[in-house]
Amino acid sequence: MAAFGSEILQSLVSALLMGMVFALVALGLTIIFGVMNIVNFAHGEFLMVGMYACLLFSTMTGMDTLVSLPFAAVVGFLLGVLCYYGLVKYLLKGPMIAQLFGTFGLMLLLRNLALLIFGSEPRIAHHGILVGRSFVFGPGIILEATKLTAAALSIILFVTVSWILNHTKVGKALSATALNAEAARYLGIPTEKMNALAWGIGGTTVTICGALLVNFWPVDPNIGLLFTMIAFATVALGGFGNVKGAFYAGIIIGFLIYIPTFWGATAAFIGNKTLKGIQLFSFKYTFVYLAYFLIMVFRPHGLFGIKG
Repeated sequence: MAAFGSEILQSLVSALLMGMVFALVALGLTIIFGVMNIVNFAHGEFLMVGMYACLLFSTMTGMDTLVSLPFAAVVGFLLGVLCYYGLVKYLLKGPMIAQLFGTFGLMLLLRNLALLIFGSEPRIAHHGILVGRSFVFGPGIILEATKLTAAALSIILFVTVSWILNHTKVGKALSATALNAEAARYLGIPTEKMNALAWGIGGTTVTICGALLVNFWPVDPNIGLLFTMIAFATVALGGFGNVKGAFYAGIIIGFLIYIPTFWGATAAFIGNKTLKGIQLFSFKYTFVYLAYFLIMVFRPHGLFGIKG
């Protein structure tokens, strides 16, 4: 009984930590959509860029991967702004289908560039202050330092972005642009700069997340697809453009992914051979996609969004 309780508690803690990381993945996507009403299909590739940027910085300088976070942030901001001025601002002049295919093309470009430069072999950070370290609490609850740090920084970034949006002139200008871009222009707000800033912030948050992820998650040129789908599911669950909703939804997604772990522990505790024979670990992301589908069908404005 004690072992079962410890295993369930360990799974709950792990799901919570990963949920906060998934929330951070979705933060940039929800900001861009909230300000511009455009979906960035290349969002996962931005995260991939952050992962590779972290590895390159660490390899070239010999410094810890944590030191690469400011570098990854700068890379993400510049990437977001460059993508806006080089592509997105022109897509906005066309129909919605052009915007969708435009960011989809950006996704393919970044993915294939990564394949050309880095090859297809998965890479991961093998050295660092946090890599391989863990803390033990209570009845055998193990907290990996890498995931704990990523979750803590997720909270810090969410609080920082929320403060910027709600308590600064720039944040209010972003909010005004999101509510009514045309009216905001009449009020003297440089909406094009606000759009670029939204892409810059979106790029910054997701590349920082990538730099944190590469400490415990291998990167390859195709990693973006998985995290794009997770980000879409999180944003849909939390409500498109809802920053607070994205945080709560990310935690829910974390628990959905850990359903097979809870199932396995329960089946082992009960001792039922039939239940033990049902292996769900290969389908852990299926629960996320199923939640995405159900939300889009039955509550398209999300669990925390305002019905339009």
